[in-house]
Amino acid sequence: MIRASTKDKSLVADILTASFDDNKSVNYIIKQDAKRIQRIKALMEYSFRVCNMFGDVFLSNDVKACALILMPEKKKTNLNSILLDIKLIVSCIGISNIKKAMDRESKINKLHPKELMYYLWFIGVDPKEQNKGIGTKLLTDIINEGISRNRPIYLETSTVENIPWYEKFGFEIYNELDLGYKLFFLKKELNT
Repeated sequence: MIRASTKDKSLVADILTASFDDNKSVNYIIKQDAKRIQRIKALMEYSFRVCNMFGDVFLSNDVKACALILMPEKKKTNLNSILLDIKLIVSCIGISNIKKAMDRESKINKLHPKELMYYLWFIGVDPKEQNKGIGTKLLTDIINEGISRNRPIYLETSTVENIPWYEKFGFEIYNELDLGYKLFFLKKELNT
């Protein structure tokens, strides 16, 4: 895998927008209107910027898959992060969904353990390139990166069909949340 740079933001956002088009968790916070796809892309651009500041952004070697990693303890509130949050509200969530989005984040944060982690916020493969092993290789590389940093890896998924794939890599469900859809919390310990 290769570390993405700021010039890769559009590519990463395009891959994730296509990958998460029908994702329950993403669509829960996105304003559902004629601009829904643009709003998903705005969420992915926001997430790219946050992870670029407070974590890692990776592309597969063939640049057909990507992953956004956050290291929560590094995330700080500053002018830049406040401006990003405001842009997210305006371009993605919508004023009417702010409370719903904040309630969701609060519930998720309460279930996150208070330990250093390598938080896999998003991983996606260009839908035309799925089922070719690209995501498997990228996730393997991310796991190795987490191990090299001595951090367990955490993630959530609302896509039930993806759970066996994560379990194949040693992830285990440690919690779930009902938000009108099930959000599953998974963890991979360093020794598994």
